[in-house]
Amino acid sequence: MLTVDARGTVRAARQIPSPNHDARPPGCAITLVVVHGISLPPGEFGGDGIAELFTNTLDSRAHPAYASLAGLRVSAHFLVRRRGELVQFVSCARRAWHAGVSSWQGRDRCNDYSVGIELEGTDQIPYTAAQYEALADLLRALRRRYPLAAAVGHRDVAPGRKTDPGPAFDWDRLSSLTGAKRL
Repeated sequence: MLTVDARGTVRAARQIPSPNHDARPPGCAITLVVVHGISLPPGEFGGDGIAELFTNTLDSRAHPAYASLAGLRVSAHFLVRRRGELVQFVSCARRAWHAGVSSWQGRDRCNDYSVGIELEGTDQIPYTAAQYEALADLLRALRRRYPLAAAVGHRDVAPGRKTDPGPAFDWDRLSSLTGAKRL
């Protein structure tokens, strides 16, 4: 069973610290999870591109698709790899830079009150059974630690700007694994 400690760390996760985070606003409770999809290079899995992006070490000349990422400073709290490996980049106690300009139920700045979870994947390629299991375990651990009200997609907090985790993500499958409805 995964646990989130008082510092916002999941010790069972591989730790790769990202410098891209800052303090959450004082007294701001974590009430939202934002699920993302990412692959670097696009449509390719298993490489180091995602970790390099989140640690500011991605060589923008290494692949044509990386040119637009030069100088970008982003992160997420977690990444779930295709085989279910869990990687943590930012403590849940800190604000990761994952949602950008965003709003949920009339409340702006989702990074302030959310945990960002990246799934290695694309909008169109089905996510793996191992990813759903790892994500469900992580969501249960987060619910035990924080007063979560919802888990939503990046597209839900940044409509028109983002599409992930995309139509390939099965929200009903996740709900059946967690025993919770998507809000």
